[in-house]
Amino acid sequence: MREKYNIWFRLRGILVAPIYILAIFCTYRETETLEVKVLGLMIFFVGLFMRVWSQMHLHYRLKAPRKLTITGPYVYVRNPIYIGNTMILAGTTLISELVWLTPIMIIVCIVTYSLVIRYEENHLTNKYGQPYIDYLKNVPRWLPTSLWISTSHKHNQWNYFLPSIRAEVYIFLLLIMPIIKELYYY
Repeated sequence: MREKYNIWFRLRGILVAPIYILAIFCTYRETETLEVKVLGLMIFFVGLFMRVWSQMHLHYRLKAPRKLTITGPYVYVRNPIYIGNTMILAGTTLISELVWLTPIMIIVCIVTYSLVIRYEENHLTNKYGQPYIDYLKNVPRWLPTSLWISTSHKHNQWNYFLPSIRAEVYIFLLLIMPIIKELYYY
């Protein structure tokens, strides 16, 4: 079963790319309002914040010890980075003025990341065993059951704040194409 979902894991970025590319090149039924662009930017930056906050605790791509992460956003949901990715891509689609394409982008992200998560959960269960199985039972996959900030999971991760921002700065590249689209078709 692990190998079955491994392909989704390896291709996760490529699978959402066609909708992003469509958002960049499509001008059909654009909603050219400032409100749509501002909403898109807000959603984009909330998604980016989610990725940075997640990175501060996960330490993926950082020179830091890796362990089972159950702090920060991982207290509330198991997949905050994929939630952040979905928000970033939905925001970028709105910035591209394609309101009608935004729900399609969200659905593609949910389907893609759901398949990826199956692989990751199997991998992490093998890697961490019972502590991860307990985590799976107690923390929802996508939607938090509570946003109450628990002090029992409070850890000082601020020393990873700047490295986490540096690790996620490439996300801004996703904004270049909508900006070029706007300048080209303006």
